[in-house]
Amino acid sequence: MDLRQQIDMCSEHYQKWKSAALNSLDRDEAKKAMERAFFWLELQSAFITLRAVELTAGNDEEKREKILTAKAKLSRRLIEYAKEILNEL
Repeated sequence: MDLRQQIDMCSEHYQKWKSAALNSLDRDEAKKAMERAFFWLELQSAFITLRAVELTAGNDEEKREKILTAKAKLSRRLIEYAKEILNEL
């Protein structure tokens, strides 16, 4: 999945969880939904920043390595999130 698709995915999930939080009548459910919404918003911001860095990096090998490291860290965060969701189920 390229960065644009990841940014779109984060936006989609953020909107979903934000809506769930705002429409929830249960305080605990609203809190959990807002935490998830903030997770997706934070992840989206990281992907947008990464995209900007990637576009300005040019052919600098050191920057390319740092971009790959950042992508790996973001992927790990998504894996941790998925594990957390699976544990809740």
